[in-house]
Amino acid sequence: MECNLVDCMGSDLTVVNAARVSFAKQSEYEEVEAGWEEGEIVTHFRLAEKDRKLIDYLAKHGHWSPFAHCFMQFHIKAPLFVARQLVKHQVGLTWNEVSRRYVNDEPEFHTPLSWRQKPENSKQGSSGQAAEQLLPTKYLEEVSAIAKEAYQKMIDLGVAPEQARMVLPQNMMTEWYWSGSLHAFARVCKQRTDPHSQEETSEIAEMILDEMHNCFPCSADALMSQT
Repeated sequence: MECNLVDCMGSDLTVVNAARVSFAKQSEYEEVEAGWEEGEIVTHFRLAEKDRKLIDYLAKHGHWSPFAHCFMQFHIKAPLFVARQLVKHQVGLTWNEVSRRYVNDEPEFHTPLSWRQKPENSKQGSSGQAAEQLLPTKYLEEVSAIAKEAYQKMIDLGVAPEQARMVLPQNMMTEWYWSGSLHAFARVCKQRTDPHSQEETSEIAEMILDEMHNCFPCSADALMSQT
């Protein structure tokens, strides 16, 4: 699975100034001398402590709109069953996915590194590693091979891709562009990195969260620390 940041807009300072505009105020980054590099003094910039506290306050008290002024765009590749869980998140997000109505190239399939067992006291999720590992992989590979062969034969017979795709299983890989606000992706990460979330879906959410911390470190910390 892959999750690559394509673009982002804004910074932690964007969040701060979106909030401070209510009082016709604006903040700037503080200058910090980091020392000498190649014979010159290098100056770095950081968010002022008062602005860090403001971000924490906004997150703690549910003032979400300042965080909606920052945006991120991802190009993600994952199995269908993961995509169908993530696409449920709609508010503040836009999704464009490859369509097998138009594409009939050779499908790729996902095979897990290990199989998990069904939990004893729950109707969903998983618990630990399944006792049998080889047979589930064998079954999955057999089904994937049969589906792939059937799909190609239908395409060769002239069947429209939009119908031939019906034989392709849930472990087929798909890809999509996913764009949205920082606040929207924080909601995704809060839910999908929860211990009760499906492991494969959590893997994508963790990749998104890593990029959130890279692009908006203070805001990401503040948003993710709220229960």
